[in-house]
Amino acid sequence: MGKNTLKRFHIFDTNAFLNNPELQEKAFLALCKVNKWIIRKDIKRSVGKTINRIKITESGILAAAHLSGAGNVKKFLRSNGLLSFKDAYGASIQLYMKKFADYNVSRIKANRNARI
Repeated sequence: MGKNTLKRFHIFDTNAFLNNPELQEKAFLALCKVNKWIIRKDIKRSVGKTINRIKITESGILAAAHLSGAGNVKKFLRSNGLLSFKDAYGASIQLYMKKFADYNVSRIKANRNARI
């Protein structure tokens, strides 16, 4: 997670964060809840479709949002895969959607104001 994302959850010491797996898990879950709220309409519209030969699933969408941000996932879905994103290491939205498809994320509830 980037520094700005961590600040959203009132985490200001990145070294302490990197040395605290429990805090990392809590931050990850909170970010998933926020992302799920941000892209809730796109999840409804897109799950079950196929884009660029990739089956779109809720867990894949959430993983891609963690990689590239919810806004970039919206752009990808709404452009039917024409607008994409790769991180500095070459990991793409499509890779994450494929790799993390079909996980059970039903316990993650959309929450605009999720906190740790």
